[in-house]
Amino acid sequence: MTCAMDTEDLDVEHLVDPHGFPLFSLLDINELPQADKEAIYARIVPEIIFTCFGFDRETLMAPQGTHKIEIIAPKGLGLLRLAVKRDPSDIDSLFFVEVADTQFSQVELSFCLINDPDAPRFNIDQDTHGRENSFGTLRRNIDEEIKAMRAGLSPYQVRCGLKTFKNFFRRFERFVASLGVDIIMAEPLSYSNAIRYENYGFDYTTGKQLMHWINAEFQRGGILYHRLDGSTPFRQPEMAFTVRGRSWAIHDGILNQPWDNIKIYKSVGCDAGVNTFPDPDRTY
Repeated sequence: MTCAMDTEDLDVEHLVDPHGFPLFSLLDINELPQADKEAIYARIVPEIIFTCFGFDRETLMAPQGTHKIEIIAPKGLGLLRLAVKRDPSDIDSLFFVEVADTQFSQVELSFCLINDPDAPRFNIDQDTHGRENSFGTLRRNIDEEIKAMRAGLSPYQVRCGLKTFKNFFRRFERFVASLGVDIIMAEPLSYSNAIRYENYGFDYTTGKQLMHWINAEFQRGGILYHRLDGSTPFRQPEMAFTVRGRSWAIHDGILNQPWDNIKIYKSVGCDAGVNTFPDPDRTY
């Protein structure tokens, strides 16, 4: 793997506890008092949460004073769950992230959601009877998925985002670097997630061959291109040429195999330069 250095400066100071002892993992951080943990983990909250939604940088309280940014970081576990809601009664978080230590002294970005609370909501996370369906992985809600797709969303999105993942990931990578950790692990939920992670410098531990095969077979004359036969709204020929189109087709089962075992990693401070959809005219 070639590794070009990112333009973002990652020459950060090593994170230490209040007594000056270095911290090397989430497990180490989670041994600290709650106030100290919150002060550290607040560093990865996107800037927009403070500038546009009015949360206080010091107290982490919402502007109306009813609740604060929720940080779950149990002692004895290398796990962090961080959730921000504009109002406690909201169904969706503005920002949600789950992070974990790995057994190999890496950090895994397990899950990240960023939602625009004022955007239309598409109930793809519920089946037609209103039952939770793990974002369509158990039982699909086809009508809601069609609406979401036509609104420009990708699979598993219930609302459009806030266009702030770049800000979050820059903060997150600096945070990981401050622990002396050099690898970030992740598992993309969809094809479009995988392509976006490539844009942030990730490479594949498993799945790169599949990603190249997908790109080849969505070309005119390829196996996947021929399967875009109009038999469902998610299998239209033009979908071969966009990231979201391919992603919806794959979500619809066009691979004839599950989308799983795609695992990715990023060397902190490096861009792997991977691009499995090398089309200069591609769009999302």
